[in-house]
Amino acid sequence: MTKIKICGIKNLNDAIIAVDYGADAIGFVFAESVRQVSREKVKAIVRKLPPFVTFVGLFVNETAKNIENICSYCGLNAVQLHGNEPPGFLDRLKHYKVIKAFRIKNERDIDPINRYKSDAVLLDGYAENKMGGSGASFDWKIVKKLKTSRPVIIAGGLTHLNVSRAIKIAKPYGVDVSSGVEIKPGKKDRKLIKKFIDAVKG
Repeated sequence: MTKIKICGIKNLNDAIIAVDYGADAIGFVFAESVRQVSREKVKAIVRKLPPFVTFVGLFVNETAKNIENICSYCGLNAVQLHGNEPPGFLDRLKHYKVIKAFRIKNERDIDPINRYKSDAVLLDGYAENKMGGSGASFDWKIVKKLKTSRPVIIAGGLTHLNVSRAIKIAKPYGVDVSSGVEIKPGKKDRKLIKKFIDAVKG
């Protein structure tokens, strides 16, 4: 079964809705964004969610020390890196699972992936001047060209209308959605979350 991550969560209600409907992971954005959330709020949310849910912190060009401090404080399980972090940077994050994100315009953009020793790989759509969360998609057939044994997660432009087709083409370990379950940037919608998760599980 394809794993589901709902990213850009900013409040407890949205987190509970996502978990209740069957999300496997919840993502919190600590980088500058309309979906950015404070470490204090994330800690309060995480403490009230049930076990067996993975909590992921999203960072862009942050220091390893700050990432580890935030993850420890909030009770996060995994780190998602969306910046220009070099391969060696991942060696400094020894206490957490690391998902390295790559923005994909064309097949050449998968070339650097195997230089990174991450626990999983996330392929996101490319948008100028945005490191993620843009809602931009990419050609899912490119995933078939990636030679890796690591779990592959796809993101970018996914909605309840296209996620089934994306899964059929890319056969990913997981899917990651943020803007595709929002009624406006940063505001999640209960019906869209349910429709998305139903589409994946269906």
